[in-house]
Amino acid sequence: MRIIFTLCLIASLGISIHAQSTAYVFKGGLSAGTQKWDNSQRQLLFSYHAALAIETLNNDDDRSSLYLQAGYHVKGSATRFRYINFSGAPGGQFSEKFMFRNLSLSIGAKQKYPMANNKLRYFYFAGIRGDYTLSTNLDQYQDQNNGGCNIGIYPFPGGVQKWMFGISGGGGLQWDFADLVGLQLELSVNPDLTVQYRTPSATITVPPCFGNPAQQVTLPERRIKNTTIELSVGLRLLRKVVLLANYLMANSQTHWPRLISTLIYWPH
Repeated sequence: MRIIFTLCLIASLGISIHAQSTAYVFKGGLSAGTQKWDNSQRQLLFSYHAALAIETLNNDDDRSSLYLQAGYHVKGSATRFRYINFSGAPGGQFSEKFMFRNLSLSIGAKQKYPMANNKLRYFYFAGIRGDYTLSTNLDQYQDQNNGGCNIGIYPFPGGVQKWMFGISGGGGLQWDFADLVGLQLELSVNPDLTVQYRTPSATITVPPCFGNPAQQVTLPERRIKNTTIELSVGLRLLRKVVLLANYLMANSQTHWPRLISTLIYWPH
């Protein structure tokens, strides 16, 4: 019976089995965000992001993989313009930032291609993404929004949509400079498919302003949608899974005789 078991084990170990390992990627970098307010495109908001990705690896042929990524991203847009002071005082630049601090979770696929050697690869990826808004900076504009002559010119905090859905795609370079450690450089484009902000049309009363009497005005519906471009640098840490069959096949001269003799002469 022991001999039969030994022969079955030897036959099973001879079957080619692919070991799946895991890569943990810690990455972060610069973001350039823009927004579409209804039909107008806003100026870029320069900010930052950070993320952790978990990626599957095939030990035999590391050409394609699946990934799951969670990250923190500051999205939004900006307004900038220069002004001249005709009273003789120096002019300057005026800027406003509209920031949406989001958590994101994405899942997708990645394809890799070797370059000069197997340690350097280029890759591209695509996936779907869900975002949740933690906070914004819209509160700082509400004094101008609720009084004076500019009522409703800025977004209201109440119009922020907490949940969004989007897609992500991009490419980059991967450098495995050691067996279990590597680096990657990545450029991605991340458009949202659903809106970050929405308020319906409303009729409001504007108080007296610049000598004009109070009057009613209608604010149109406002919809804001995000797009970000992100440049990331990442540290890759590999957790390799080595199957016993592969290990024994690689060390057959020393381990196979011992394993066979142990199984055949197993004590009663």
